Amino acid sequence: MSGAQITLWGAGTSRTIRPIWVAEELGLSYALIPIGPRTGETQTESYTELNPKQKIPFLEDGSLQLSESVAISRYLINRYGTTATMAPPASIEEQAKEDEWLSFIYGELDETSLYILRRHGALAAIYGKAPTAITAAKQYFQKQVAVADMHLQETQYLVNNKFGVADVFLTTCLVWAESSGIGLSESLKSYLQRMLARESYQAAKAQNTL
Repeated sequence: MSGAQITLWGAGTSRTIRPIWVAEELGLSYALIPIGPRTGETQTESYTELNPKQKIPFLEDGSLQLSESVAISRYLINRYGTTATMAPPASIEEQAKEDEWLSFIYGELDETSLYILRRHGALAAIYGKAPTAITAAKQYFQKQVAVADMHLQETQYLVNNKFGVADVFLTTCLVWAESSGIGLSESLKSYLQRMLARESYQAAKAQNTL
């Protein structure tokens, strides 16, 4: 499928790989501008004009400009998805279940747990060391991810037993968790191995480099 007008900004993080992976699953042609989050590139005047948040990832598709990995990934699937790749939700109910998982993954696993680890670990020079916060964040992640673990013991994927955007987000969080020293259950490890073996993930991983 052609999508030559699409430009994705940002690489090198768990959040930037998400729309890249979706684009690869959809078979889209896109230009990737691999700027990093703390290289100064998001602070330039030209990029700030595009995205005043000075964050990545960011999407341009024709006249549409869009930030936030959830919004970008959802848009790409709704605009370009097919039953042969990643189809848009087939019903209001299916979209509601996807949104439920996305909200949970982004809110409880990404922002409330994993980013706390990054903030007070790799970015401690900026935000300060906080060993108690790190310990609590790891414990919180393990408590919350157990919900997905239990669900995935009954199904291969999070929603309607088919690969979808919620799986993209959970996978990136599980990779992030392992790299942060958080152990995963055997069932989550098995799920993660299946996700990482996807050709589109491998292609996205290769693209998501600085």
